[in-house]
Amino acid sequence: MSTLEEQIEIGAPADAAWDQLHRIADYPRFVEGVLHASARGSHRARLDVAVDGGHREFDAFFTDRGHNRVMTWETVDEPHLRGTFALRPLDEHRTQVQVRIEYEPAAVEELFGGAPHGFALASAIERTVRTDLEQLRDLVEHRMR
Repeated sequence: MSTLEEQIEIGAPADAAWDQLHRIADYPRFVEGVLHASARGSHRARLDVAVDGGHREFDAFFTDRGHNRVMTWETVDEPHLRGTFALRPLDEHRTQVQVRIEYEPAAVEELFGGAPHGFALASAIERTVRTDLEQLRDLVEHRMR
């Protein structure tokens, strides 16, 4: 299992970033490859994701500890992916968002294609997560205007 950790500062209060993470239907706006997303009750979501020229639906289970501003998620089926979003208020107008993703490189490569192995695959995933965080930041900051 490989682990990726990234973080970004958002020019918005933690409540604004927290609310955005819970707007499942908005995931296509900031998560690369997500074509459609919908909540399935209070702790599940269905994500339609672009996969190697086609698409595939995934179910994910979410758990959040709102008081601590930590959301964890995990795919229900293959490939098994899991992650955590942690929000840390820096002051009343800035928030640090940290993401941690655990994945099986071979399963990700098989499903999504792309970079061949090892460092190249890890670099591609890191770039994607960094871009997703930047798009999340832009979306939250835009909503604050």
